[in-house]
Amino acid sequence: MTKKELSVGELSRRSGLPVSTLHFYERRGLIASERTSANHRVYRRDILRRVTVIKIAQSAGIPLAEITEALSRLPRDKAPDTRDWERIAENWHDDLTRRVELLTALRDKMALCIGCGCLSVQRCPLVNANDELAKDGPGARLL
Repeated sequence: MTKKELSVGELSRRSGLPVSTLHFYERRGLIASERTSANHRVYRRDILRRVTVIKIAQSAGIPLAEITEALSRLPRDKAPDTRDWERIAENWHDDLTRRVELLTALRDKMALCIGCGCLSVQRCPLVNANDELAKDGPGARLL
């Protein structure tokens, strides 16, 4: 029989995160625990999925404030269902697509910048491909 709750130590082991990080997430409102009659923290098993989403989102560069805002839309009193998670994915879709495009450009064009010596924002394939910023007029456009 599977236990309904995980202790903070079990959640730490299963998620690969230190207990201090789990407590930090709880203080930030990303996850919630309940207290046993002995005043020990326990987490519903579905919190493990939430922690996993937090870890993956952070590793993708999504700021913790955005993760907090997205997760605040999930139900607190029951495990989120597929539709709940789909709504978060839909909200992040455009931003993640933009990030993938930027990272792909960095990966593919970085070698062009190493040692090129152009020092030209006009010609730089990373920050101003095809001098697209010229249409906005003179001066710094990215800073």
